[in-house]
Amino acid sequence: MNDHSLIIKQVIGKTIKAIRIKQGLSQEDLAGLCQVDRSYISLVEVGKNEPSVSKIFELCGGLKVSPSAFFKIVESEYDKIKETDTTAK
Repeated sequence: MNDHSLIIKQVIGKTIKAIRIKQGLSQEDLAGLCQVDRSYISLVEVGKNEPSVSKIFELCGGLKVSPSAFFKIVESEYDKIKETDTTAK
């Protein structure tokens, strides 16, 4: 797996976690809303598991955020990391 893919997995996980926490949901709450195991949510949030597009749509449904808004956040966070990497060199 290249750095690009790893960064995206981490950004997706951190974004899901940030939205979940902001909404006052536990991992267990979100797992119940999305009909997945709590451990799956944990693995996604730490970047060890990459959700499929259909699963991202389900997670967005549980988080009450549109997939387009979710991906805008992910893109913004990814761009910040890329800028940091570029300026650090």
